[in-house]
Amino acid sequence: MLDAFIIEEIKRRERNREERDRPALEIPLPVPEDRPRRRSDADDDEKPQRGVIVIDLLG
Repeated sequence: MLDAFIIEEIKRRERNREERDRPALEIPLPVPEDRPRRRSDADDDEKPQRGVIVIDLLG
């Protein structure tokens, strides 16, 4: 009789072998046309300032 660890190891190897033998197709990923620009200190100056507006509907 085999030890439980050995039986589980044999089962695990059989599952791995079945997954490797399964046919597979690799789909190429589309290449992005433009890479996003990196942020710089100059970009911060060009953007408008943002803030929070509180509207009191009860008063």
